[in-house]
Amino acid sequence: MAGSGQIRQLRRRIRSVKSTQKITRAMEMIAASRILKAQRRVQEARPYAEQITEVIKGLALANEVRNHPLLRAPENPVGRVAVLVNTSDRGLAGAYNANVIKAAERTIRQEEAAGNTVELYVVGKKGIGYFSYRGRRAAASWEGVSDEPRLDAAAGIAEGLMNRYATGEVDRVWVVYTDFKSSMTQQPVRMELLPVKTEEFEGGEQIAPEIMFEPSPAELLDALIPRYVDAKVFHSLLESSASEHAARQRAMKSATDNAEEVAGKLSRVMNQARQDQITTEISEIVGGAEALGQAS
Repeated sequence: MAGSGQIRQLRRRIRSVKSTQKITRAMEMIAASRILKAQRRVQEARPYAEQITEVIKGLALANEVRNHPLLRAPENPVGRVAVLVNTSDRGLAGAYNANVIKAAERTIRQEEAAGNTVELYVVGKKGIGYFSYRGRRAAASWEGVSDEPRLDAAAGIAEGLMNRYATGEVDRVWVVYTDFKSSMTQQPVRMELLPVKTEEFEGGEQIAPEIMFEPSPAELLDALIPRYVDAKVFHSLLESSASEHAARQRAMKSATDNAEEVAGKLSRVMNQARQDQITTEISEIVGGAEALGQAS
């Protein structure tokens, strides 16, 4: 019967939707657990960044830091700017990647409108694929970093950017990433990574004169300022990671809720089809009984 075939088809669709719902619910729970882990890593990394900043501030009071190559503005600008974009390696994260890419493209347009050439650096397969499809080749790209960023990976990314700036091959370096404000709110932002602003090292406390340094304070500054830049790149990766997991949790919750709604609608349609089938069968039985009665 046509009714039986329709019911079987509806049952298969309901099973398929419920199977998908189980997957999306599991992914939602995994993303929720990873948000907590990512938030914890942001908090754990904060003391390192704060302490290195305080040490640089103290050393900067007694030493001239403006001549450091990472703080010094280009004497002969070359009209070239580097933009680092933090995206994810995996999808199913709602508008997370689209939003940060839009912010990156806005920065690129602004720099190009000012007459600068843009060097693109991309973290994450999604960003790499997007810009490659648009015909914009990245000067360097990194995969396998976004999910659980490591300090050594951040240092590797920062090193290449610092070398480009210190040698005068770029005039400025931007980092475009997603700032994690809460599990419900993430904001794409851009940060000027280089040159490092000397204002960031103001307000420190004078280091006691009886403290002896080995190596010298100037040499310490030369070593610490690049580590400070590493920490800023690491911070942007951690914030992006937490934002990615939060966006994925919301997307999977929405998918789970939608699957529940679709399964409910299909169940109502199937029940209606079963009722129609039963009504038809009863009508046929009654009609047959009446025909037999008339024949006798």
